[in-house]
Amino acid sequence: MPSMTNRFMGIALEEARAAGARGEVPVGAVLVMDGTVIASAGNRTRAENDVTAHAEVAVIREAAGKLGQERLTGADLYVTLEPCTLCAAAISFARIRRLYYGAEDPKGGAVDNGVRFFAQPTCHHAPDVYSGISGVEAAEILKEFFAERR
Repeated sequence: MPSMTNRFMGIALEEARAAGARGEVPVGAVLVMDGTVIASAGNRTRAENDVTAHAEVAVIREAAGKLGQERLTGADLYVTLEPCTLCAAAISFARIRRLYYGAEDPKGGAVDNGVRFFAQPTCHHAPDVYSGISGVEAAEILKEFFAERR
């Protein structure tokens, strides 16, 4: 399983780099079912003038459209940064099976930091969560992006 995990997180890291090259905050995500990539995307908030166009939401939307269903039971999501509250809610509502994320986000994260969305009694579905997958590399991509803008 580690080799598949690394492969899928590698795709998410590529999406993050591509997002950064477009001027978006470099976060990438990949949605996988049965070992097959269903959707991958980077942040698109600026390109789409849409504050909800985070990488996680983009792949959930794309996968749901491709599969013709709003619930993605059995899907695994790989994302380079700890999801925010918006994305954690989308992950929960989509019934994502497993969440793998790279870098922690002490300021905006909502999984292991902040509101800890999945631990709340009002959360209807919580995925299995695996953190720190390629976390150093994911954090470095973000640090470089913001250093260039300061």
